[in-house]
Amino acid sequence: MVITITDNASNQIQEMMKEETAGARLRFGIKGGGCSGLSYSLGFEYDVNEELDVKEDINGIPVVFFNQDIPIIEGTTIDFKQNMMGGGFSIDNPNAIVSCGCGSSFRAKNREGSPENC
Repeated sequence: MVITITDNASNQIQEMMKEETAGARLRFGIKGGGCSGLSYSLGFEYDVNEELDVKEDINGIPVVFFNQDIPIIEGTTIDFKQNMMGGGFSIDNPNAIVSCGCGSSFRAKNREGSPENC
């Protein structure tokens, strides 16, 4: 598996998928931007490019990744944490060497990205 999705995150994603149209897949990846150069992308997608994407089934969730993102996201764990202020997804990426104070951007060992202002 490219990434791990905890049971808490799986339950939350499956609840969210109930609101989506049949055929939805969870897309996880990265995009340029954020104060440290890269930020995470997490959302639902219906189109899969057989040449550019890798598909996996993780805890019963159909997941898709851009092939080029795998070296940067491999080994990442997605969790969902609930607290007094609500809940949210947290991402633990062993390839991130620097993270922004806001927690939404990072720099990876093998890709710098272009930093923006937070």
